[in-house]
Amino acid sequence: MNPDDPERIEVDLLLEGVYRRYSYDFRGYARASLRRRLWRRAHEEGAKTLSGLQDRVLHDPAVMDRLLRDLSINVTEMFRDPGFFRIMREKVVPILRTYPYARIWNAGCSTGEETYSLAIVLAEAGLLDRVRIYATDMNDDVLARARQGSFALDKMGRYEENYQRAGGAGDMSRYFSTQDGQATFARSLSQGTVFAQHNLAQDAAFNEFHLIVCRNVMIYFARPLQERVHELFLASLVRFGVVALGHKESIVAPFEDRYDVLDAGEKLYRRKR
Repeated sequence: MNPDDPERIEVDLLLEGVYRRYSYDFRGYARASLRRRLWRRAHEEGAKTLSGLQDRVLHDPAVMDRLLRDLSINVTEMFRDPGFFRIMREKVVPILRTYPYARIWNAGCSTGEETYSLAIVLAEAGLLDRVRIYATDMNDDVLARARQGSFALDKMGRYEENYQRAGGAGDMSRYFSTQDGQATFARSLSQGTVFAQHNLAQDAAFNEFHLIVCRNVMIYFARPLQERVHELFLASLVRFGVVALGHKESIVAPFEDRYDVLDAGEKLYRRKR
C-alpha cells in the first residue's frame, strides 16, 4: 500500500489513537489481516470510513471493547495439533523433570484451552505440583473465561479425540464435571496457574521460564514486532530453556544462533546459553 494512500494514513492514525487512549499497541501487527478486521468493525458500528471508526473508538470505550475482541486472535481448542502434545510428552517433559521446580509461560493463552491441555500433560507426568504456569493474554475478557475453566460441552467430543491422539492416558472426562451444557475442569488443574494480563507488543519480561509456549500468535505480527517478541522471550528463558512456536512460525534472525532445534516439525527450540 502506498504510504500516502488515505486509507493507510487512516489506519496509522487509528492505531496510534488506540495506543495513546487505551495503551493497546497494534501498530506492529501485519496490516492485511488488521485492515480486514478494522473494516469489519467499522461496518458493524455504522462507520463509513476508518476515520469514522476512530472517532467512535476514541470517544466510546464500549466500541473499543468490541474492537479489542475483533483484534484479539482467539482461535483455540484443547490439544490443538495433537502431535505437538505428543512431542511435549516425549521431549519436553523429560527436560522439565530435571528441575526441582519449573515455570512455564503460556503467552497468548486466549480462553485457556491450551493452558488446561498443558496442565493435563503435566498432571499425567506427575509434574503438576512442581510447575507454575503463567497464562497471559492482553484481553481481560478472555482471561476471565480462562480462569473459569468452563467450556461448551458440545466441544468435548472433539477435544477428547485430540487428547487421545496426543497420547492421553485414559479418558479426558475424568478431569471435568458437567452442568448446564458446560464442562468445568477440576480446580486442581489450575491451582498452580497464574492468569494475568500481558501484551507482547509492549510489556517487558516479568520472570524467568523453563518453557515458553507461544503458538500461532506471531503469525499476525509484522517482522519488527516478531523480533521484539523474540528478544523478550530470550530475556525470559533460563539457560537451556525451551520455546514452542506454531507450525507456521520460526525463530527469526538474528536469534537463530541462540537456539538448538529440539524438534523441527513441532517448532521446539532450546536455548544454547
